[in-house]
Amino acid sequence: TNNNYLFIAFSGEEKGLWGSNWFVKHPTVELSKINYMLNMDMVGRLDQEKKLAVYGTGTSPSWSAVLTKIAKSNGVKMIAKESGIGPSDHTSFYLEDEPVLHFFTGQHDDYHKPTDDADKINYEGMKTVQKFIEDVIASVNDAGKLEFTKTKDEDSRKAPKYSVTLGVIPDYMFEGPGMLLGGVKEDRPAQKAGMQKGDIIMKIDDLDITDMMAYMKALGMYKKGDTSKVLVKRAEEEITFDVTW
Repeated sequence: TNNNYLFIAFSGEEKGLWGSNWFVKHPTVELSKINYMLNMDMVGRLDQEKKLAVYGTGTSPSWSAVLTKIAKSNGVKMIAKESGIGPSDHTSFYLEDEPVLHFFTGQHDDYHKPTDDADKINYEGMKTVQKFIEDVIASVNDAGKLEFTKTKDEDSRKAPKYSVTLGVIPDYMFEGPGMLLGGVKEDRPAQKAGMQKGDIIMKIDDLDITDMMAYMKALGMYKKGDTSKVLVKRAEEEITFDVTW
């Protein structure tokens, strides 16, 4: 190999990317010497279709062709997402102009629960993901410094900031339009209003919710105690819920 590799387990991700944000502000290696960042966040539940979401594919022109070839050779159904911004630690590096990729095998019902035990991990699936990532590294090993590109949904150079949420878990594998709910948390605004797992949020008041990023940006418009009307699609029916944030 022509590179050195730094393996980091970041803490404080759920609090707002605290660990990764601290690292990029106080790096142990000069940021100018970092070629790219690969983020493995929830890669233990590869399904039978071998669906693997890869975020950040638009952060370097080098990624697309490499990833398409590797997905085909490994028999993986890749769901490519261009954005370098998302609810995980790659975002901190993207905002410092580093090419990033985030690998993710999808939401599951044990997310953030004590039932998320080792016996539910798809270990063979993890080997598939590992091989995929190894192939990515090998493919760009001799490519020199990768070119960084800013993804089209980022004009402010900041991740969306908000103080309220509906208390839902997005289905990150969903390809839209709208935001599919992979879970609804108990005693939170969405659950109190009557939303269910499987609902697709289409609008919050007059704001179109085209995807998860649009949802995150919409949250910044509200504060605790505000009220909204949320339009969701449930099967073939559209339902409007009154929500108190």
